[in-house]
Amino acid sequence: MARLPVRLTPGASTDRIDGWDADPEGRPVLKVRVRARPVEGEANAALILLLAKALGVPRSTVSLARGGQSRLKMIEVEGLDDAGLRARLTDL
Repeated sequence: MARLPVRLTPGASTDRIDGWDADPEGRPVLKVRVRARPVEGEANAALILLLAKALGVPRSTVSLARGGQSRLKMIEVEGLDDAGLRARLTDL
């Protein structure tokens, strides 16, 4: 199972993956923007759907491991290892 740190920006003009950045502690995070607002989990659901499409995996294999109420989130992807996950993200 691969783990992916994400910095989510809800309420954007379009759904998109902006590439890699660093969190306040210097760890790499994937910057993602979604149109959905952070109301009743809509932004989290949009994030999971966008990542599943971008990675080419079923939506059921992508889950939110932590950070449900935070901009910094940890996503888990079943069926991929960390190297495979990063390889698919560099192809975007």
